[in-house]
This record gives sequence, structure tokens and C-alpha cells, in this order.
Amino acid sequence: MVLPAARQPLELRDIPTPVANGDQVLIKVSACAVCRTDLHVVDGELPDPKLPLIVGHQIVGIDVESGTRLGVPWLGWTCGQCVYCKSGRENLCDRARFTGYTIDGGYAEYTVADRRFTFAIPESYSDEEAAPLLCAGLIGFRAYRMIGDARRVGFYGFGSAAQILVQIAKAEGREVFAFTRPGDFDSQRFALEIGAAWAGDAAAQKPLDAAILFAPAGELVPAALTNVVKGGSVICAGIHMSDIPSFPYELLWGERSVRSVANLTRRDGEEFFERLSRFRIHTKRTLFPLANANEALRDLRSGAITGTAVLTMP
Repeated sequence: MVLPAARQPLELRDIPTPVANGDQVLIKVSACAVCRTDLHVVDGELPDPKLPLIVGHQIVGIDVESGTRLGVPWLGWTCGQCVYCKSGRENLCDRARFTGYTIDGGYAEYTVADRRFTFAIPESYSDEEAAPLLCAGLIGFRAYRMIGDARRVGFYGFGSAAQILVQIAKAEGREVFAFTRPGDFDSQRFALEIGAAWAGDAAAQKPLDAAILFAPAGELVPAALTNVVKGGSVICAGIHMSDIPSFPYELLWGERSVRSVANLTRRDGEEFFERLSRFRIHTKRTLFPLANANEALRDLRSGAITGTAVLTMP
């Protein structure tokens, strides 16, 4: 499924099977989860994508040469030479390339990926179960670690990442408060079913030690700061967000902080999947055949997806 230009529907095309070169591996794709970042790429909210482009960066498939099952995440390549790469912050590399954005991704039967930027998938997870873990799980986990030892945690937007992290938080004895769009009772029920202590509208007042914003809505930053107690943090977990409106300094005062999350590192992935080998994550998924990728994106855009949309291959 090829994106010919921003703000255009994906097109089903027959194209040559890609060829793996150097450190790359050819992967026969089994499943690719649909991420809100895919929407930002398709809708033209992220600048300068490779065009035409095959979107998708939560890929699970088989290495054609070895038969090994691999996962392919958002971070697809880094230079290894810059100050960020050499200091363990390859997620900030200025020359980084990203799967399904600046290099072709997983909305396809085959893809190539840099072997160094792939992960082994725990055997206990099926392809469809594992696909959401490659971004919603990985970048969500990076955001989650930034809240430190916060006990009362607010999740603003309860979708693919939140359903994964609420299970980790609950296992660690934390309380999760799920904030959703007004009237989104389906997501609120889902949040309670999967482990949240409370679920309600984003404008609700609840004392929080920290908040993680998954929804790409800048107006939620001051809303979350209103709820976060002194010394608490607000973590913005998305790669794109609408403008943050001005707010009184009083909301930030008291050593509160606002911080963004940029991409992921391979170390994040190694630690996350090592944890998942000992702790089972369950996800709610809606499956779409590859040819129905536009429908999956439409449903995600409208809020009709509860959990994660996953594309399956022919």
C-alpha cells in the first residue's frame, strides 16, 4: 500500500520485491500494526517524507534468509558517529532514518530493514500480538520510565500504547487514571476492564504524581499540569502534537516539568522485550487485510478503534 503524496489515499500496487544490501535483511511481513504516527505521515503533519512511500513501522515478519522472526521499529538507522550516538542517545541522531517515514515500511508483503535495528520477538507472542509492541510498546515504555516512581499516573488518550502500559503500571502497584475524549465511553470502559483505577473525560480533576500524554493535542498539556502535584511531570509521548496554548506560570511552578519523548533507542527495545519475556502483555486488536489499510487509518483517525489496528498480509 503506497502513499503517492501527502493527504492522498494509499494505493494498492504491485512492485518488485526489495533487495537487501549490506547490513540489511529481507523480511516477509506477517503483520504490521497501525500507529497514529502513520496518520501524521499520511496527513502531511510530518515534513519531508520519502515519496512515494510505504508506511508502517510496527512490523513483525520472517527473515527470508535465516527463517528467524524479527520485529522492526520506528528507528531504522543512525550514523553511529555523532555526539548523540556516542553518548547512548541515538534516538536524537540528526541523521537518523525512520521506518515508514524516510525509508519504506511494513504496509507490504516484503520489506528490508537494517539488521542492527531489529529485535527478536518473544516466542509467547503471536505475530498480531507482537506488532503493537514495536512502537506503542517501545516508545510508550520509554515515556513510562520518565515518570520515575510516580504512584498516581494519568494517561491522556487511551489507545494502543496506554493499553500496554496500564498493565505494566498495575503490576508495579501504581494507579492509572485514564483521560479520554468527552463521551468516549467505549475507551473508558476498555481502560477500566484492562486495569485503570478510574476513567473519565480529559477535563476531569484528579491529583496525579505524573501524566503521560498519548493524544496529540497540545491543549492537554495545561490540563495535565492542572492535575499534577508539585514536583510532578507531564510527559508528551507523541512525535507530533498540535500547538500548546499559553498557560499561567503558576501551573508549572512548584518544580513541575514538561518533557517530550523522541523516538527510541535499541537499548529501550532490548530492555522492553527482556521484560516481556517474563511478563505477559495482552492487547485488544482489530484486524484488517493489507488492502484495507485506508479503512484502518480512517477508523483510527475518527476514534473508532479501541486498542490497536493491525494489518495482516495475504
